Amino acid sequence: MSSTFFIPAINIMGAGCLSEAVKAIADRGLNNALLVTDAGLAKSGLAQKVIDLMNEGGIMVTLYDGAKPNPTVGNVEAGLAKLREAGCDCVISLGGGSPHDCAKGIALCATNGGHISDYEGLDRSAKPQLPLISINTTAGTASEMTRFSIITDEARHVKMAIVDRHVTPMLSVNDPELMLGMPPALTAATGMDALTHAVEAYVSTAATPITDACALKAVTLIVSNLRTAVKDGKNVAAREAMAYAQFLAGMAFNNASLGYVHAMAHQLGGFYDLPHGVCNAVLLPHVQSFNAPVAAARLRDVAAAMGLDVTGKDDAAGAEACIAAIRALAKDVNIPAGLSDLGAKKEDVPTLAANAMKDVCGLTNPRRATQEDLEQVFLAAF
Repeated sequence: MSSTFFIPAINIMGAGCLSEAVKAIADRGLNNALLVTDAGLAKSGLAQKVIDLMNEGGIMVTLYDGAKPNPTVGNVEAGLAKLREAGCDCVISLGGGSPHDCAKGIALCATNGGHISDYEGLDRSAKPQLPLISINTTAGTASEMTRFSIITDEARHVKMAIVDRHVTPMLSVNDPELMLGMPPALTAATGMDALTHAVEAYVSTAATPITDACALKAVTLIVSNLRTAVKDGKNVAAREAMAYAQFLAGMAFNNASLGYVHAMAHQLGGFYDLPHGVCNAVLLPHVQSFNAPVAAARLRDVAAAMGLDVTGKDDAAGAEACIAAIRALAKDVNIPAGLSDLGAKKEDVPTLAANAMKDVCGLTNPRRATQEDLEQVFLAAF
């Protein structure tokens, strides 16, 4: 069976590497950028710092700070209007998954035309997007280097999964110095998001030896560093380790895809506007309990990567140990215990499950589910 490995052409990593990115952009002849970020990063002064660096490098910048958490179709359209008005030749995203996903939608529509909903699903675009440079400020989503863009359709209250080789950024930047200001709750949520990426990629039906290696190393780094990053956000070593971990997890799921955790979490985010990483963290052990009958051996490998001694344990026991360790890590970093704590309602479960069944991320889950199965997993997570 053949496979294709997707990753940005250039990936700059390490403390203080932001200045290298400016030169890399200018070297490609790009000089008129739309900077897509959120209001918080604009208010913090970080967006202006990036604008100043770009200006010093000869790159003109138009600011669009309208990317909301769980970015919407309206956010994409507003940013696209700004891009066209300014005649930009590239897009720079600054932030976590929300600005990156919003920027991908803008860059894709800039060259392909139409409406972002036209590209829901797998490889629906005809042309490469406008050059996209993604500067990361969180360690979790890996959106700065993936071919995934998740956009909320406000009219349907559904998160659209756009999985398209053309939304892969040209250049990704992971400077842990930009991550030092992440508050503990965001650090925890994004870290558990990265763990979910790694676990889902490892048990995916599309996993390969390359994605396996990336996923397991990511698991090890996350378990070794997430608690420290949450407790001591100024710990540069822990921040850098988490930056590498989320990137490795991104390499894994960008190519092996995901599973029902994401298919279900997308519905919670679209329906209730909940934080994606927290939804993933709550659902992860429940979905892996559902997967265990067919993926126990793989979950036992994950347990070993988490540092657990599974010597002498059979696959089923190893899977149980893995799931218990996931729950313990989530508890240690103060992830809410269940969906009821997030404000989800049991009466909405049939709708959530029906929408999850349509999500492209579920296609590579190791165990096939019916809508009734997903309803039971949702209910178990309350």
